[in-house]
Amino acid sequence: PEEDTTIYRKAFRDEYKAIVDDHYNSPSIIAWVPFNENWGAFDVRNITDWTKQYDPSRLVNGNSGFNNNPSYQKAYGDPGNGDFVDTHIYVGPKGASEPDSKRAASLGEFGGVGLFVRGHMWPVENNAYAYEPTIEALTDRYIFLMDNVEQLLRYKGLSVAIYTQTTDVEHEVNGLLTYDRKIQKMDLERIKAVNQAVIKAGNELN
Repeated sequence: PEEDTTIYRKAFRDEYKAIVDDHYNSPSIIAWVPFNENWGAFDVRNITDWTKQYDPSRLVNGNSGFNNNPSYQKAYGDPGNGDFVDTHIYVGPKGASEPDSKRAASLGEFGGVGLFVRGHMWPVENNAYAYEPTIEALTDRYIFLMDNVEQLLRYKGLSVAIYTQTTDVEHEVNGLLTYDRKIQKMDLERIKAVNQAVIKAGNELN
């Protein structure tokens, strides 16, 4: 794209380094992700290596969702380095990446199942990758997806699975909570139970 210039690349590197410097001791940050779904991606392999060398205390996911590269993005794809083989699959989770000899398999995004809640959405046309009509149905769908995640964890070597997303946002209604955070769109006790079951299954593999 026109905005991909030497000036912007330098700005990215400078600002990215500043972010790493500012958050070197933030305990909630377990991994650096310089690029997501090829957006603005350049020199991905080099930047992934630089990140790992600059902050060896954390994991690095060089290009999360490298399999996503529509025509408006540069198809950099899998950088082949870092700590993860990371794909985004909607609705998923079937088709998630598998580990290689040096990297863990990560499903960086999956899910995206929506539920409309009148009076609690951002006032635009909203969307999701799939829809359910009720809280009960959406909860059932989530549990079904997590049951599939457990299968991938047990038998395909999956290490990471991130459901999108915690809350609705502008244009998207696939959150566990509505945009205004006032309505729970799933039965959170059932969600907690299946999440804990999947975590337990993972712990049993170690």
